[in-house]
Amino acid sequence: MRLSRRTILLGAGSLPFAVASLRTGALAQTAPAAQNGPVPPILFVHGNGDYDALWMTTLWRMESNGIARDRMMAINFTDPLARSDDKVEQANRSSAEDQRRELAAAIAELKRRTGAARVALVGSSRGGNAIRNVIRSGGAGDVSHAILCGTPNHGVFATDDQPNNEFNGRGPFLRGLNEGESEVTPGVAFLTLRSDGMDKYAQADGRFIGKPGTPTGVTNEGPELKGATNLVLGALDHREVAFHPRAFREIYKFIAGSEPARIAIVPEQVVRLNGLVTGTPGGVQTNRPVAGATVDIFRVDPDTGERKGSAVHSAKTGADGRWGPAQVESGWSLEFVLTSPDAPTTHIYRSPFPRSSDVVHLRAARPLGPADKDAGAVVIMSRPRGYFGLPRDVVLFDGKEPADVKPGVPTDAAATLRLPATEIGRNIVAQFDEERIVARAWPAAENRIAIAELTY
Repeated sequence: MRLSRRTILLGAGSLPFAVASLRTGALAQTAPAAQNGPVPPILFVHGNGDYDALWMTTLWRMESNGIARDRMMAINFTDPLARSDDKVEQANRSSAEDQRRELAAAIAELKRRTGAARVALVGSSRGGNAIRNVIRSGGAGDVSHAILCGTPNHGVFATDDQPNNEFNGRGPFLRGLNEGESEVTPGVAFLTLRSDGMDKYAQADGRFIGKPGTPTGVTNEGPELKGATNLVLGALDHREVAFHPRAFREIYKFIAGSEPARIAIVPEQVVRLNGLVTGTPGGVQTNRPVAGATVDIFRVDPDTGERKGSAVHSAKTGADGRWGPAQVESGWSLEFVLTSPDAPTTHIYRSPFPRSSDVVHLRAARPLGPADKDAGAVVIMSRPRGYFGLPRDVVLFDGKEPADVKPGVPTDAAATLRLPATEIGRNIVAQFDEERIVARAWPAAENRIAIAELTY
């Protein structure tokens, strides 16, 4: 049983999704940036199949500690999923070299934008592979800090199977990164953050990669690197070691050289939201923009999920896939309605956004399938920045622990509820620890799906 989320912050000063209060109606002041010299620009790098929006809460916390928004950037890899065989082309999937090239271009752009000689890189999971690759391939002079969060530095598995898989610790890619007495590149400060046994991709048994009872050849220590500062963040899961407030504290400290002044997110008075609509061609997650999608945003009652008036924003995407900007208030619970070509109409319910963001990306729900054929309504509870841990977390979906969330090592980031037609229109409560979202059940017969998407 892990410590409570309040305890695990080790005195850092906030629950994970707490926001700093406003004082007398004015915007609370963000803290000054660290006083131990200038903080380099920071580039955040997402993991396999993911997108830059996962760094949203980290960006908000950085801003709340005085890091200017224009001194940070989060890359959005075009095709975020790795190939099965790194040497063989696969539609809408990327090689290690594809990621290295895109990351090198993003580093150059952030340097150009800020005029800085070097930048700090922060990567989640596969994003750390790209970071190490760009540094090893001549980019060390451009990078001051490299922070690798849950990166499978010695593989998700290390066997003779799939020798050219990017995640095989015995394969040529990772052996090349790890060769030598030190596994880090001189001149760059390296930090690794890992879990104490709760990372599903750092397990000795292969059951988490579909091979129960087969040794993987890796251990909980797999994300560590010889020559780096290696920290263990307790019972956080594979994604939380990048996106949890505890991880933010260590990321900030390592780059800035001092404790963050606050973990809480400082709200803004005026919140502007923007982002992409992306798609899943052939069932593969990509970050390629979708044209011709419509996005309608409604303010909803946080207790019932019912709409409060007409849409506060409506837009149709062009070739760039962007749907904003939309202006909302920081206390509003929201429903995003995404109508995207060849996909279900997706009703996405979100907690209030305390700060502005340009990475509020929307991706339509997966198509209704055979398991949904008898359902009157389908509602999904989703947690992009972590997994559901039972009994580690409070996870309640419509008042019960979800039957499709496995206990033990956290492996599931979504739960699905199928309701009879008689329950269409009622509210469904999704509860994760202290974040609570109320969604509405929409008719599956109209090709609609609802998602309660957790932010924290």
